[in-house]
Order: sequence, then structure tokens, then C-alpha cells
Amino acid sequence: MKISGFDVFTLGEPAKAGGATWAGISVILKLTTTNGLVGYGEAVPTLRVRPVVESLREVGRLYKGKDPSALELNQHEWHKHDFYLPVSFESTTALSAFDIACWDIIGKSHGEPIHKLAGGSFRDTVRLYSNGWYGGCVTPEQFGTRAKKYAAMGYTALKFDPFGRYYDWIDGPGLERAYERVRAVKDATHGKVDLLIEHHGRFNPNSAIMAARKLEPLDPLFAEEPIHPDNIEGLRKYRSSTNVRVALGERILTKEHAAYVCSNHLTDFLQADITNIGGITQAKKFSAIAEAYGVEMAFHNAFGPIQNAATLQVDSTIPNFLIQESFYDVFPEWKRKLVRNGTPVVEGHTAVPSKPGLGVDVDERILKEYSFEGQETFDPDEPVWVVKDTWKKS
Repeated sequence: MKISGFDVFTLGEPAKAGGATWAGISVILKLTTTNGLVGYGEAVPTLRVRPVVESLREVGRLYKGKDPSALELNQHEWHKHDFYLPVSFESTTALSAFDIACWDIIGKSHGEPIHKLAGGSFRDTVRLYSNGWYGGCVTPEQFGTRAKKYAAMGYTALKFDPFGRYYDWIDGPGLERAYERVRAVKDATHGKVDLLIEHHGRFNPNSAIMAARKLEPLDPLFAEEPIHPDNIEGLRKYRSSTNVRVALGERILTKEHAAYVCSNHLTDFLQADITNIGGITQAKKFSAIAEAYGVEMAFHNAFGPIQNAATLQVDSTIPNFLIQESFYDVFPEWKRKLVRNGTPVVEGHTAVPSKPGLGVDVDERILKEYSFEGQETFDPDEPVWVVKDTWKKS
């Protein structure tokens, strides 16, 4: 069995001004083999759609004609050819998509879900936290009302960014507003929901430390990316100056970077992204590195239904699992239709898909109906990484 061809699909809806454009776009890879099997992967689109698509075509030149089961060899070959792979997000996400699609093919060829071939299951269902649930929320009352709704849906953990328009620094009034938003969520859910505080890597060390000290009395499960991700020494300062647990990793590209973060005790929870780091093959290595340092895994999972299915497969297999990010209930409807709603959320949990491969059936009509070309919307008044209308209306 060899890879005989591949297709790249950029999917989305008509562009609308506002943040979170990544939530309405998916970059999907389809691999075909000489014996007729098909596998699907997904790459990250965040303000990079065109270069990511081109990177997929570059990686495809190497993978075409290769054995999809040669997971390690194929990645090693691309590492040899791509001089900038360790520092190129476009290259690592393209490689990730091919790796995920190859795992999908391997599972289908053996008639087993990926988790059965990657170590077996620790769990059949995965606990989720909801993200994206607070679109348009600005006032504490809005945060509290929306949080109550999602708690009623069965979620026992909610992640949200309470910092509004602040970037790099924050002042006293900004800290107070953030505190009131977090407290509103805690009060509305009667303290029964874990609070995961998203910082989006936005602060300098001093401001992040101020935020930690202000929010610590509300007992958050973790502060996510509290420091600009390129400021390693600032992260050390934060760790030595605060008691709030840290989660990070969505912008880590290599296992060597993950090993450095874990061995220097710079995080409590590792949030590597399967579509950033080299797919399922590398995700298992990241998890093992984290386990060796007592770090739990909470994979980043913000883009699309193929990424979601792949991440659930890995979640099932690892001993050091904490909790799984999910946008599934706030996806555009077409994203759920793409996998025929194959991974529904029930009472804040998702069953690990048990069909062969990724465990989901792709509706190729959606690949055609929602295909588009071009760039994402760019709104100079709201960064693409925030949840829609939580920045410019704050």
C-alpha cells in the first residue's frame, strides 16, 4: 500500500468582520492510497491559510508514493529535507496533517480505531472544558449568565479570557474588571465549575504577576499562557513569584522545546497541539516527556473536527491526561456536519470514537459545499486569536 495522491481543501463560510476567524475555517487534507483507502488530516489556519496550503503541497511531494505506515521514517525524511522545520509553524502543521491522515489509513487498514493501535485505552470517555462559549460577553453579568447556561449543559470546566482589550500590560481598573468577570462565572456556577483563565500569551511578566495575585483567591485551575511565549526568563520570574498553576504549549513545535519547558518546571500542564507538533506520532512522545516530569496533558484543540477526532484518540491512550479543550458546541454547524456529528458532547464529556481510524465518517459533500480560496478576514480592531466581540466591545 502506497500513498497515490492527496487533496487539500480550505473550508469556510462567507467572511464576516470580527475576531475568531480561525473558528470558521478549516484546512483539511485527504490522502488516497493505491488500494483505495482514504485518510483525513487537518492543519492550522490561523491567519496563515495560503502559506499552510502551500506547505501541504510541499510536504505532499515527499509523501506521495510512500508507505503510510512508515510514520517515523516519513517524518525523518521531511526533517532531513526541510532545513527550517523546527522553527516553521507552516511546515510542522503540514507535516501534522499528513501524519494524522496516515494514522487514519493505518487504522482503517487494520479495522481498528487509532487508540487500539497506539497503546490501548485508559478511558472510553473524555472530560471536556468548553471554550468559545463567551462570544460577545463583556460585562460580568453577561459572563455569568452564559456560564450558567454551559454549566447546565453538563460542563464542569470553562475556559475564558477576562482581560478585554489589554495587551502587554494591565492597570488597576483592568485587573478589577477581570476579577469581576471571573467572580461572576464562579458565582453563577456555584463554585462547581473549574475556572481556566486564558491569557493568550499577552502580558509582560510584571502584569501577569499582578493578574495572578488578583485572581488567585478565586482558585483557578490554571492560568494559560500568562507570559508572551518568547519570554522564557519572564516565565521563570512568573513561576517564582506566583502560586497559580500554569498551562501552556499550543505554540510549542518540537519535543525538544517541550522537554526544556518540562525539565525546567515552567509549566504544570502541557497544551501541545496535535496539528502543530507533527501529529499523533509526536503527540505520544510529548505525552511521555510530560509524564516523566509529572506534567499532565491538556491538548490544545481549537480548530476543526478532524483535529478534534485525532486528539480524542490520543487522549484515550495516555496515563497523564488532565482535561480536553472543546469548541465542538460552538463550532459552525458545517464543522459538525463534516464528521456527521460523530463526536457529540454529552454532559461535558465525549465518547472516544470507536470506528476504524480516526473513528469519524467524513461527509465529502461538505468538502465541496464549503470550499473557498483566499485569505481569512483581517480586522484591525480585533486580533484573530480572541473570541469574537470580547475585545473591541470591552
